[in-house]
Order: sequence, then structure tokens, then C-alpha cells
Amino acid sequence: MEKHRSEGTKHENKGTMKDSVGKSTGNVGKHVAGSAEKGKEQHGVGKDSDKHRDEEKKSH
Repeated sequence: MEKHRSEGTKHENKGTMKDSVGKSTGNVGKHVAGSAEKGKEQHGVGKDSDKHRDEEKKSH
């Protein structure tokens, strides 16, 4: 698994936890921070890298 995907997944889980805690406690700051930290962009970069690597393997 690509490094970016694993880092993105880690941030996504951490962001989801912060988002949930912020919602349940009424802490708007934590809710916003959690929503922002979900890491979907980094996870997407990893998916694209994996796809590119797989295409390279198929062509050789």
C-alpha cells in the first residue's frame, strides 16, 4: 500500500474521531478541525499513485 494512502487513512480516522467528539460535546472548534483533517486528499493521492504503479507493471 502506498505511503500516502496509509497516511491519508490515518488522518481520516483521526479527523472522524475529532469531528464526532466535537459534535457530541458541542465543541465547534474540534468539529471544524475534525472535518478539515479527514485526509481525503492525501488518500486520493495514494490511490492515484497505486493506479499509476499498477499501469506501469501491466505495460512491462
